[in-house]
Amino acid sequence: MINIAIIGYGFRGKVLSTHLLNMNENVRISAIVDNRKEEIRNELAESANEICFYDTVDELLNREKPDGIIISTRCSSHTLIAIKVLEKRIPFILEKPVSTNLQDLLALKSAYERSGTEVAIPFSLRLNTLGQAAKEIAESGKLGTIEHVQAINNVSYGSVYYQHWYRDEKETGGLFLQKATHDFDMIQYILKQKPTWISAAKSKQIFKGNKPAGLKCEACEEQATCPESAVLHRRRGEAVHGEMCCFAEDTGNEDSGSAIIQYESGMHASYSQNFFARNKAATRMFRFLGYKGTMEFDYYTNRIQVYMHHTNRIETYEIPFGNDTHGGGDIAVCQSLLDTITKGLPSQTPMEQGMQSALLCLKANKSAETRTFQEIKWTD
Repeated sequence: MINIAIIGYGFRGKVLSTHLLNMNENVRISAIVDNRKEEIRNELAESANEICFYDTVDELLNREKPDGIIISTRCSSHTLIAIKVLEKRIPFILEKPVSTNLQDLLALKSAYERSGTEVAIPFSLRLNTLGQAAKEIAESGKLGTIEHVQAINNVSYGSVYYQHWYRDEKETGGLFLQKATHDFDMIQYILKQKPTWISAAKSKQIFKGNKPAGLKCEACEEQATCPESAVLHRRRGEAVHGEMCCFAEDTGNEDSGSAIIQYESGMHASYSQNFFARNKAATRMFRFLGYKGTMEFDYYTNRIQVYMHHTNRIETYEIPFGNDTHGGGDIAVCQSLLDTITKGLPSQTPMEQGMQSALLCLKANKSAETRTFQEIKWTD
């Protein structure tokens, strides 16, 4: 049997562990660490009888040695837990962001380099069907050497970052770490260049206000008219991303941000993200420009278009969506962990890439807060 332990059995823990169970009949969930033990036992019903429940990570690691681990706790705890697992040299999936501050990131880097353990980061943009196809086209030489990148992420479900626990900046580390970490990784995946400098700006123009701290939509006098009202969305049968007021005085996180990244060759990438765009304004679009051609793709359409610069030809690729909510990316990261456990293969999304992306995001935050260019190096 392949014994998998889950540290943090929330939404992501459930998703990833379910994929593992479906992918290999020899996988079993042997242990869970979560402070909602009784609730999870009831949810899992009879299958919970085969699972050991622990109150702490230390208790789990001292009593068992699973074949693999999923770390899917809240963001601010990722580093501390990962360091403990690295010391046991057990391969694991670590949810992003790998760290929410530079001090944690440096500690994680040191522990990882001492351990030599394989870690898989769920970077779904590079792992899913569209990301893999884009990589193949970029490496074909069709575009020439890529000399410029433009990327935009307009998040149509952005209210989750103001109505759910994500609203706490101490947990998220800000929205570069929550969303741009994927996009920065995708750019890195295609370019294969070292980033050297970053300049960034961020704004909070919409999701701010003077509503009381802790206010929930159901207690608000504007519950029937506010465009972000959970009560209103539920009444319409629409998705609800949280219950808290987006316009309360305790709402954290910026609601838009942009960055310019320079790379070792001298070329640069521009990136912008927004969290109040809705419906058809949603996009997660990348443009990679070489002298020969431009490749454009969007994760909302799963279509790639290649515009040849010196002919009138436009090539269009319709890429099938993968079989999970992240276009196949979640299944791919689970397969990577299984391949490490059963075959000794290296991770498809190694810790180095997770740390590099987190470093870029942290430097973007610092650039925006200090209004300075930030060098991409492992120091303050």
